[in-house]
Amino acid sequence: MITTVLTAFVIILGFIILFSGIFTVKQQTAAAIERFGKFQRISNSGLHFKVPVIDQIAGRINLKVQQLDVLVETKTKDDVFVKLKISVQFQVISTRIYDAFYKLENSHDQITSYVFDVVRAEVPKMKLDDVFERKDDIAIAVKRELNEAMQDYGYDIIKTLVTDIDPDIQVKAAMNRINASEREKVAAEYEAEAERIKIVAKARAEAESKRLQGQGIADQRREIARGLEESVDVLNNVGINSQEASALIVVTQHYDTLQSLGEETQSNLILLPNSPQTGSDMLNNMIASFTASNQIGEAMKKDNALREQKRKKKENQKDNRTRNYPKTEEPGNEEGQDEV
Repeated sequence: MITTVLTAFVIILGFIILFSGIFTVKQQTAAAIERFGKFQRISNSGLHFKVPVIDQIAGRINLKVQQLDVLVETKTKDDVFVKLKISVQFQVISTRIYDAFYKLENSHDQITSYVFDVVRAEVPKMKLDDVFERKDDIAIAVKRELNEAMQDYGYDIIKTLVTDIDPDIQVKAAMNRINASEREKVAAEYEAEAERIKIVAKARAEAESKRLQGQGIADQRREIARGLEESVDVLNNVGINSQEASALIVVTQHYDTLQSLGEETQSNLILLPNSPQTGSDMLNNMIASFTASNQIGEAMKKDNALREQKRKKKENQKDNRTRNYPKTEEPGNEEGQDEV
């Protein structure tokens, strides 16, 4: 009975030991096998067998593309503190799994150290605006440095990205104010240009209005003059001379003007003095001036007539004296010219 139990126990123990030597490795993963603490081999994905108790799985290493985000705070050339988030995408080289597993204790810490070193060497050479504009240059510099360093450890740097640039909060507020001021400046320039265009258009419209107004006034005065001329001709045809016709037209226009002023309800114009006698006085003054002008004209005509008579009289006397002297021929005058 005891023998049977021991045999069963041995069989079970053998199965346990046998199954402990069977292991699997997942896809995109590799396992390092050690024998008594010494590296034995690398097992890739699939089903594998190791010597039970003797061989041990030292560790498994991920062959997928991994990403490490590193947040770095540094200072720019214009003394502005800024935080940069660098995303590093890396992968273990399939042919150098041994180096990746045994040469480097912690790949993340190693990559983080190199990222800090490169960023703090590159960013202080740039101003804040240049950091935003040249973030690709920073990413390229990080990738170049990491590739040179991590190749020896069996890691391949696939890509580095500057995913965030975060200046100090006061600097961001100042930058926002600058941006707002720039936009306000542009808006003010556009508003000023629009106002200038409106002023120019208004000035041109006023100039055109004045031109048309002047042309209208000239046409109006021309028509008034033509109307006055026609009125004078009509009055002359009915026996009223030009002076009386002019006086009548002036008085008529005077009263028409007073009537038009009286029709304006909002007018504040006051004419002083103003009475019915004013029109008569104006007419009498005009008639008196016309009469005086006629008298002066008549006197000038008489004076001119007397002067003309005297001139003709002198000419007649001169002609008479010329006839009374005989004509003689001057000696030596071969052409026979007469001389008085």
